[in-house]
Amino acid sequence: MTDKAAARLARATPEPVAKRIRGLSDRAIAWIFVAPTIFLLLSINIFPLIWTIRLSFTNFAANKPNAQVQWVGLRNYTRILTDADTWANMQTTAHFLIWTITFQVLIGFSLAWLINRKFKGNDLVTTLIVIPMMLSPAVVGNFWTFLYQPQIGLVNYAVEFLTGIPADSFSMLGPGGWARWAIVIVDTWMWTPFVMLICLAGLRSIPDYIYEAAEVDRASKWRQFWTITLPMALPFLMLAVLFRGIENFRMFDLVVLLTGGGPGDETLLASIDLKREAFEKWRTGYSSAYAIILFVTVFGLASIYVKALNKVKER
Repeated sequence: MTDKAAARLARATPEPVAKRIRGLSDRAIAWIFVAPTIFLLLSINIFPLIWTIRLSFTNFAANKPNAQVQWVGLRNYTRILTDADTWANMQTTAHFLIWTITFQVLIGFSLAWLINRKFKGNDLVTTLIVIPMMLSPAVVGNFWTFLYQPQIGLVNYAVEFLTGIPADSFSMLGPGGWARWAIVIVDTWMWTPFVMLICLAGLRSIPDYIYEAAEVDRASKWRQFWTITLPMALPFLMLAVLFRGIENFRMFDLVVLLTGGGPGDETLLASIDLKREAFEKWRTGYSSAYAIILFVTVFGLASIYVKALNKVKER
């Protein structure tokens, strides 16, 4: 802003307002700008959390607003933590988390390492690889549902080629344990580019002179990878695992679009089970306790993981 523009703006400000502004301290002006953000955070995040905690100790049902609400204490939490179906859903969620993160880290880091070598057509290949993560889950879900169809699905014919199982004798989205792996494949295809970009940033942050010094010491490429590349890219790898772990723990839309939470309970993740309890069975108090347990689980694991990440960065 030029001096003339600033002068015109000052003249346009009413004198009473100008006097009040000139009388404010820097701290007061800072609070004026920060206050709307704090208010939004309190109203959108903090208040619903406090309200959910309160509801978790009651038998409140959202479809019966006029019914008497009873205080049940820790009964909802006890029922959830002693329910065998809840633990089965947690195991399904853990299966999904472990395998998707494993595949995404291995494939994503490998792609980042290859792209970092800067070959001809590098930019085009990078653009093509990141396309899946730009698509919405609705598009990805419908696209892969088509690929998984028993009659025309390309995935079924690929499985037939690899295993000899006839393509029309099974469905990737049907019973038999295939549905879990179908979701793992789709999520890996969609979000591996995200992990690749984070790993690529880590690889390109390593100074070239470190590799030059290693070559002077006659270190092999394999030793350079294990003593330079991997240790220096490890914080970025761990950051990618943190982001994908939090995101996949609350995975909902992609699973519902592909399987609807079925067949049976094979793909019934904890987030889908929470949705059923809240909006199909209308056990609002029970589902509130369920949500708090999931929140504490994610928050606790993430806190421990962040401490480990900080220790790796300090090395």
